[in-house]
Amino acid sequence: MPIRIDKLEELAAQDGPLHLALGVFDGVHIGHQAVIKRAVDAAARDGGKSFIVTFSPHPIRVIAPEKAPASLLATLDEKAAVVKELGVDGLLVIHFDMAFARMPAEEFIRKLCAGIVRTIAVGVDWRFGSNRSGDVALLLKMGEELGFNLEAVSPVMWEGERISSTRIRQAIRDGNFAAAGEMLGRPYELSGIVIEGRKLGREIGFRTANLRLGECQLPADGVWTVTVNGALKGVANLGLRPTVDGAERLLEVHLLDFSGDLYGKELRVSFMKFLRPEKKFGSVEQLREQIERDTAEARRWFAAECTP
Repeated sequence: MPIRIDKLEELAAQDGPLHLALGVFDGVHIGHQAVIKRAVDAAARDGGKSFIVTFSPHPIRVIAPEKAPASLLATLDEKAAVVKELGVDGLLVIHFDMAFARMPAEEFIRKLCAGIVRTIAVGVDWRFGSNRSGDVALLLKMGEELGFNLEAVSPVMWEGERISSTRIRQAIRDGNFAAAGEMLGRPYELSGIVIEGRKLGREIGFRTANLRLGECQLPADGVWTVTVNGALKGVANLGLRPTVDGAERLLEVHLLDFSGDLYGKELRVSFMKFLRPEKKFGSVEQLREQIERDTAEARRWFAAECTP
């Protein structure tokens, strides 16, 4: 994984010239990747380290929480995993609070450039600093003074509109995973650690791996065919499990033709086909019978998908 630091002072202490990509990068979609690539390419060309400079929590949750998205596309760990694949050396995660929000834009850049910064890459319309006063014009001016090259990257378009985290979240809510994947530049996945559940699945003959999902963007509640960790096939229920009076939204995954202990392991789940909405059954036996039908339908779907 890339080096992860959380203080501006730690960035200045890094060896060698620095090439920075600045932004929130929720989801690290292909528009974000275009910005990040400029920093990575500069480090490869001129020597030094490439760093992502990002913020947690999402700034809008601090500045205007009423406008903030309810869900995010990627946790910090997921961001780190994606940017590792892009060749990034490090990740600076700045804690965003009102004190930081009030920092003047020029002061932020001077603190950022306390070390040897050779490149700053941003989206062409990125704004930062108190009252969003910082922009590309300010970065150009400060680059001349402080000795860094500015890479201002134009938005990446898809189907005639700019790619944004908002568009991707809507595609996921709609179950349009093909569109979400094209805009992300990779299949959309949920990841989580398998937690201990009520073991009802074991009692009725369908063992499940239960994942707590946190703040990530979710598709519609219901039963889905899924793939897990890129290879395993399964059927999953996303929702509150009304038949057993569930109080917390969980993803319960039944892996087909699999046996083994998954507690404490991380699973990456890709949604494939929506089978049915979540439903409350009159008894656990009725639930078991429906899971049997769901599993059979999932097997038929996978068999058809794998047939040349």
